[in-house]
Amino acid sequence: MAKKIFIAATYQNVGKTTVSIGLLAHLQKTFRRIGFIKPIGQRYLMEHGYKVDEDSVLIEKIFSVCNTNIKDLSPIAVEPGFTEKYITGNANSNYKRDIVDAYRKISRDKDLVVIEGTGHAGVGSVFDLSNATVARLLGAKVILIAPGGVGRPIDEVLLNKALFDKCGVRLAGVIVNKVLTEKFNKINKLVRDGFRKQKIPIIGVMPYQKRLDIPTFREIMEELKVALICGDENIDVPVDKILIGAMEVTDALKYLENNTLVITPSDRIDLLNAVIKTQAESKERHINKISGVVLTGDMEPNTHIIDELAKLEIPTVQVKTDTFTATKRICDIVVKVKPEDTEKIRLIRDMVEKYVDFDLVMKNLT
Repeated sequence: MAKKIFIAATYQNVGKTTVSIGLLAHLQKTFRRIGFIKPIGQRYLMEHGYKVDEDSVLIEKIFSVCNTNIKDLSPIAVEPGFTEKYITGNANSNYKRDIVDAYRKISRDKDLVVIEGTGHAGVGSVFDLSNATVARLLGAKVILIAPGGVGRPIDEVLLNKALFDKCGVRLAGVIVNKVLTEKFNKINKLVRDGFRKQKIPIIGVMPYQKRLDIPTFREIMEELKVALICGDENIDVPVDKILIGAMEVTDALKYLENNTLVITPSDRIDLLNAVIKTQAESKERHINKISGVVLTGDMEPNTHIIDELAKLEIPTVQVKTDTFTATKRICDIVVKVKPEDTEKIRLIRDMVEKYVDFDLVMKNLT
């Protein structure tokens, strides 16, 4: 039978997939045949005609873990209306059976299977498939991912642990992720001491990696659901900073740093000309000041401006909404690692390799 471990978190977007990638990359040195399953997915893609969680698709494209139908990597897709159908008794499937069947297919001829949960321990309780329930169903111990800090991760882990305990699921240990670099040494010591007092094993403490949370212009364009006007050569450039065109040009230019996204009304010709001039000068010094431009408002963009942006290969889009609405949508983007993000994947592998206690992980594989 395949060894297994369940990866859960105290809430969404704390780093479950990051840890899963790092674990699989390291453990495949010991276990030749590795597998992966995310029993319940809330963000799915269409793959070969099936709704498959995007994290499962990512893992498959990195590690080629699927030896069966790709749907088995993500047997339950929580689509719109899913919860309502379950509550009203109109669900037409035995979801627990579906998960167990998919796991059996995935684990067949495998030495190790990493199981990724969805959100905190209680997510899915509304349709009787909380992370704690699924971990018990598959007989796996849980590694719980918590956000950086001292009091917060300990409080949240203890809250989540209560449900795992109630369901008879053992906690293998905790990984505290996204600890601010400047506070890492202090928090690393304190959080280890704090969990030791609670008799909870600490498997790792990992620093915050800004690069993993930085979107590219491509991701911003996809979130806004708009077509590219120009600059397709540079749409994968990261966006380190956002500048909103809401001040005088001389003041705005003070805030331009490398890889800045400029969000400005289409009729701010003065600011756009300054952006074009700045980018032209920075390119001569082999520096990239402007990651892209988002034009806002229902105005026709100036033809000359667009031509100049195109000459400099600055990725540019236009949205019909106001600047505030566009900015909020961009700031709310949840950055997800994609198969083509080779630099991010390498960074994840190296980080998990360095900061996770794999001896402790190995002892908790069931």
